[in-house]
Amino acid sequence: MQLLTRNLRPWLQTLAGLSLCLLALHARAETATIAVAANFTEVAKQLRQAFEQQSTHMLKLSFGSTGKIYTQIMHGAPYDVFLSADQQRPQKLLQQDHAVADSQFTYAVGKLVLYSRDAKAQVIDGAILRNPTLKRLAMANPKTAPYGAAAQTVLNNLSLWPDLKSRIIQGDSIAQTYQFTFTGNVDAGFVALSQLAGQPNANYWLIPQDLYYPLNQDAVLLQNGEQNQAAIAFMAFLRSAQAQTLIGSFGYDTTPPPGTVSPITTAPSNSIKTGHQNR
Repeated sequence: MQLLTRNLRPWLQTLAGLSLCLLALHARAETATIAVAANFTEVAKQLRQAFEQQSTHMLKLSFGSTGKIYTQIMHGAPYDVFLSADQQRPQKLLQQDHAVADSQFTYAVGKLVLYSRDAKAQVIDGAILRNPTLKRLAMANPKTAPYGAAAQTVLNNLSLWPDLKSRIIQGDSIAQTYQFTFTGNVDAGFVALSQLAGQPNANYWLIPQDLYYPLNQDAVLLQNGEQNQAAIAFMAFLRSAQAQTLIGSFGYDTTPPPGTVSPITTAPSNSIKTGHQNR
């Protein structure tokens, strides 16, 4: 019996050591809450899956329009990382000490498209926008959604805003705008190219970049996440080749044009109809 005990003792010690290591590893695993601009919803879900497969950390995702998330952060929402659809809100958060210095970087450059669920609609070169039969056109709220601001810029540059502003149905975010368009509640809508991933036959016009400013989308580590190891690890993962390849597969560019900064533009609130999900 004593011999058996002596033989087992090294194995028991090794097992105990391994258990302590596993407990220590588990104790270091953390959860980060990531606030994500609505256009990046599906990509963020896949990034979370890839990140969690190679890390002990976990991520919680919260989606919304960039402007609304910014307001929530300013009012104390406990987010650790902000994946914005513009550069200005992360910069403002840095200036107001709500984000960690030197943590801001561009993780994606978005692309705007004019999309119609009707396969016969003439969307190429914006022909449908000049068609008098166009009754409803969807776009995101320019005050809170950078893709909505970009859509308004396109209409202004095409000299179509005065004629079309009364026919616009406004979504709270680019996600709601896509739902309006995908369900056929509007004739066409300005949405993100990434939202059409997996739809090879989608009827859309990829709007030329010279009609709107680049949609440089920046990430920033928030003060709430400064000591959160999951948040720090995720910010590093976003810069990895694996993450950049995944982001690119949804139609985003991953390198912003040199010297570009996306301005925040807004439209008069009384010139746009507000849409509803069941409209």
